[in-house]
Amino acid sequence: MPDFLKNSLFFLMFFLTASSFAQEGKELDITSDISQIDEVKYPGALVMYKNTNQVYIQHEGIEMWCDLAFHYKNENFVRAIGNVCMKQGDTISMRSNYGEYNGNTQFAWASGGVNLKTPTATLDTDTLYFDRIKQQAYYRTGGTLRDTASVINSKIGRYFLDQDKYSFIQDVVVTNPEYVIESDQLDFYSESGVAYLYGPSTITSETSTVYCERGYYDTRNDNGYFVKNSRIDYDNRTVYGDSLYFDRPTNFASATNNIKVLDTANNSVIKGHYAEVYKDKDSVFITQKAVAITVQDNDSIYIHGDRLVVTGIPEKRIVRGYYNVRLFKSDLSGKSDSIHINQQTGLTQMIGKPILWSGLSQMTGDSIHLKSNTKTEQLDSLKVFENAFMAQQDTIPLFDQKEKTGFNQVKGDVLYGTFLDNALHQIDIVKNAESINYMRGDDGVLQGIDKSKSASITAILEENELVEITKWKQVDGEVYPLSKFPIESREFPGLNWRGDERLLTKEDIFKGEAPFTLTKIEGIPLPEIDEDFFDNSIPDEKLDIPEASKLNPSDFKNREEDAPSIGVPVNDKATIQEGTDSTKTKKPQLKQLPKPKVKDSTTTNNEG
Repeated sequence: MPDFLKNSLFFLMFFLTASSFAQEGKELDITSDISQIDEVKYPGALVMYKNTNQVYIQHEGIEMWCDLAFHYKNENFVRAIGNVCMKQGDTISMRSNYGEYNGNTQFAWASGGVNLKTPTATLDTDTLYFDRIKQQAYYRTGGTLRDTASVINSKIGRYFLDQDKYSFIQDVVVTNPEYVIESDQLDFYSESGVAYLYGPSTITSETSTVYCERGYYDTRNDNGYFVKNSRIDYDNRTVYGDSLYFDRPTNFASATNNIKVLDTANNSVIKGHYAEVYKDKDSVFITQKAVAITVQDNDSIYIHGDRLVVTGIPEKRIVRGYYNVRLFKSDLSGKSDSIHINQQTGLTQMIGKPILWSGLSQMTGDSIHLKSNTKTEQLDSLKVFENAFMAQQDTIPLFDQKEKTGFNQVKGDVLYGTFLDNALHQIDIVKNAESINYMRGDDGVLQGIDKSKSASITAILEENELVEITKWKQVDGEVYPLSKFPIESREFPGLNWRGDERLLTKEDIFKGEAPFTLTKIEGIPLPEIDEDFFDNSIPDEKLDIPEASKLNPSDFKNREEDAPSIGVPVNDKATIQEGTDSTKTKKPQLKQLPKPKVKDSTTTNNEG
């Protein structure tokens, strides 16, 4: 053979050998006290035993120890049995009853009492896959993670060493001495103790239950932030909002945008766009379009103010409203500077320039009290203190002032009113009573105007209209025809008719207020779903599975039922189940999410 052919053949053989060695990877370095070959029982294997020292294995920065090892040198593969321990630097250590390690692929598999330790947590499972190239560990037969604050159980878990992050899927339960978290899908950052919840999730303790479909929870500091269908259930209150913040050590919660606080003990609800709940003080503060709604005999009472505060245990609830207070009921409405409601006594106090409308009747005074029957929850009586004044607009224009109508008026020191079937029925004016009454026949024709003074006056209303006036101990009075009744005498001093302000619908409690701009909520993005742990595109015959391995091709396949159902795939090799939150068009900006913040803007993101 010519020399140049010999040289070419030599270089070709060298290149193929070098290429084959490069594909096979660095050989395993194994030492033991005892070793033997038994081709009948263990063909192709060097059997290595522990005597004084365990079998010791090294490869590319990993160390392993075991009592018994089967080293398949041609396949660069080892099976380890008995008190197996594997360490990778000072980052992780793993113990198990059985283990396998492929030096060509740097892929490890452990089974039987698997215990994986990191600097921040410990994982226990039956079977664990560890890909040293990806620096990821994976289980799908159930596992338990323990860190300094909590214990986390799940059916499926994946550990990303570079982020110190666990992704848990299916039947995820976080157990803490103070609470239990249950979720469909949860990402946990072991170093910080922060958990991100995806899908229907609950956090349950003795004093409260939090529900959300996307949330953030700091398991070390015991507080969290929740968006998307969020709520907090207390013993007798439920708090809803587009976003909720909850701090368990202080029993404090706050809510932003579309707030609803249900008071199950008193059949009432408070709404607004910002709320604070102090459970230990049994109090709620709510503002930004705040309105309290109480059902009374199937007729709700709406109370709105710039700020509402609810305090006290259920049996002694107090509701306070401050500034620009409006009150609406189907047949009663009013305004005042502030309001005080004692749900135990049924007393509502309207304070500061109060005014009430009942049908076409208007009542004013220095202060107004409404009293409800605490058993029937129906309005029982009202009282107007000092400078009581009731006016009712006549329905027919005056013939000598076509653009105006007259006013029936009753005034005195104090006004008492009683309700019948939850509607104002009788009014009594006591002390220094005066009245002006436009008397009309059934045909509506004005018969005369009665102006008088008396010790007291009783007025009867039917369907919110004045139908009868009785004067007690009249000291002065006269009936005038309209032509004889001076225009300047037709109204008592102090009459300030404000009928155009009357609230006709529940929406009128906000009438005249500037449009409200919701706070923009910085939500919690969907999780990024990394490429699958196994590569399903590799044909079975191409998988590097040594013959001696207990694994088979099906063990190296991702199962559809084990894929996450919520998230954003990072590439075409990432699989998610069909779910309500899954999308392939949007990607979050950050891989490791920061603690959420809230900032002002002109829109809201209710989806989180």
